[in-house]
Amino acid sequence: MIKVRNLTKIYGEKTAVDNVSFDIERGKIYGFLGQNGAGKSTTMNIITGCLSATDGSVTVDGHDIFSSPIEAKRRIGYLPEIPPLYPDMTPFEYLVFVAKAKGVGNELAYRQVKEAMELTQISDVSDRLIKTLSKGYKQRVGIAQALLGSPDVIILDEPTVGLDPRQITEIRALIRRLGETRTVIISSHILAEISEVCNHVIIISHGKIVADDGIEQLEESLNKNGKLTLIVKNCTAELADSIFSRLEKVDSCTVAEEGDGLHIEVGYGFGNDPAEEIFKELASNGCIITEMHHERLSLEDIFLRLTEGEVKEEASTDDSEDGYTPLFTEEQEEENDEAEEEEV
Repeated sequence: MIKVRNLTKIYGEKTAVDNVSFDIERGKIYGFLGQNGAGKSTTMNIITGCLSATDGSVTVDGHDIFSSPIEAKRRIGYLPEIPPLYPDMTPFEYLVFVAKAKGVGNELAYRQVKEAMELTQISDVSDRLIKTLSKGYKQRVGIAQALLGSPDVIILDEPTVGLDPRQITEIRALIRRLGETRTVIISSHILAEISEVCNHVIIISHGKIVADDGIEQLEESLNKNGKLTLIVKNCTAELADSIFSRLEKVDSCTVAEEGDGLHIEVGYGFGNDPAEEIFKELASNGCIITEMHHERLSLEDIFLRLTEGEVKEEASTDDSEDGYTPLFTEEQEEENDEAEEEEV
């Protein structure tokens, strides 16, 4: 559905997106994951045609976002991190306006608005001013506008930022419903967000793609070397070393005395789980296993490993990656403040 090839975006001396390539297939919910400042929002803005690229290409259903922007954008529904709402309109007025701006005919526009409001569950506030709505409802209105025009791809940038736990749960449920009929891309730095609703994850770090796979496949590929931890009683370190040294499936073993037992860590290769073999050998030697469990990398572990060294920003927005430059220097701001005081 979307092909991104060698995409690069440079701001002065800063490379926000560095030679990025990936594909978005139909019928999946993608998680675009990265810490603040990693290049997520810049990439999303380029894909949606809101930002130019320094180099590379993006095609949406065969239409180039730069040379055929109108055809490409017709296939995309986009919710930026800050929803583009008009606070003095009602949701109904705003959505009708957006539908017509997207070129949807009058009769079809009203039908699509009604369907979008029902899907996002905002029909009960359709005649209230947007500025009076809660952040959760405003987010729903933002998602509703992304649905107008019947786009094949829905792109949501940080869709649950600032919401309370109940609102987050409701938005995630809505995203799952959208994924039943459309391709959905969620840009987020929240791991729980991705693992809850996505079946494919793309991780970006320092402007580069460091992972692009299904969540299960990604976890499996980075857990190729397994680790088994045991607590064993009625066993000496010498006996444990003797037992584990002759087990074929065991690649490594460390034994440490802990209280009145042994703490044993066993390393093994992918597909060579030695748990059953270990249990039989220890039991036959009169050793008692009080605890035995596999240690696997979680999505959080994988994310931290792949983005190690990533610069964390305190701000919740990606100002630096989107080329933000202050309007005034500190000296100019001080001069402006002094001028305002004199005027008062």
